[in-house]
Amino acid sequence: MIKPVQDSRSEKISFADQNLLKFLCGEHDRNLKLIEKLEPVRIRPWGNHLTVTGEDIAVSRVLRLLTQLYSIMGKGWQMHISDFEYAHRILSEDINYDLARIFMDTVFISSKKRVITPKSIVQRQYIEAMRHADMIFAIGPAGTGKTYLAMAMAVSALLDKKVQRIILTRPAVEAGERLGFLPGDLAEKVNPYLRPLYDALYDMVDMEKASTLINKGLIEVAPLAFMRGRTLNDSFIILDEAQNTTPEQMKMFLTRLGFNSKAVVTGDITQIDLPADKSSGLVQASNILKKISAVRIVNFSQLDVVRHPLVADIIAAYAVWDTGNKTEKKK
Repeated sequence: MIKPVQDSRSEKISFADQNLLKFLCGEHDRNLKLIEKLEPVRIRPWGNHLTVTGEDIAVSRVLRLLTQLYSIMGKGWQMHISDFEYAHRILSEDINYDLARIFMDTVFISSKKRVITPKSIVQRQYIEAMRHADMIFAIGPAGTGKTYLAMAMAVSALLDKKVQRIILTRPAVEAGERLGFLPGDLAEKVNPYLRPLYDALYDMVDMEKASTLINKGLIEVAPLAFMRGRTLNDSFIILDEAQNTTPEQMKMFLTRLGFNSKAVVTGDITQIDLPADKSSGLVQASNILKKISAVRIVNFSQLDVVRHPLVADIIAAYAVWDTGNKTEKKK
């Protein structure tokens, strides 16, 4: 039960389409029950009405959430329960935010009929940056969609013939970039390190079509060491796990950019696997290039994590622990 408080209020909201309201509420009102877990409110459905009772600010947020999602669903958008969590997270950051700007902003429709859209305000800023800039840095924790959205934009650009090829690269830190001694061809040697890029690719394009594109050279996967000496024209280039590049490797990569090409650099500066005596090329580059207007730097936080909700809690817990450890060491 919601305990009565001084600023408690109750608001009734009506919906014209009762069938659409059923989808908004979810089977056995599961969407409403989720919202009640997210906010200190109680929601009572009755006919084509919903009554929301609780703390003043919570009621205001829930009313905006319900009315906006109802409107978006009325435009043909199919809501999943995870969408309610994402929408709530966005309105928790900015109660006046127009959710349609995110949910109706389709990045890519995959061959598997999956619509890929941003799930947070920062994700939308990231997509806008990729649309308008030729060099983008995406920095933030795991699970924020940095690589996945970059891949979606790359595949969309390739299929729309805006670029002639996609180049996927990643530093193979564990192998020290010395891949020549390993058995197999280039793809087999670097496959374990590039697996997350393959996973994102196969989620958007069926495996047979992806294999065809790879065999034709329209999609290329290569370790960062193999980028040296090349000029990459008409390409969408993704450098993943860039926190594990050295400053020399990062400079080498950034200077490969050719005409009509776009480079997206992604990484998590809290998970640097380089030896202690090596500095991160991603950290250095983001500091050096931050004043260049043509370079966009997008910073994600645990608020943008779109994996299991527990992942955001884990990231936040580690951040607190790291801060405490640094404080203890200073003492």
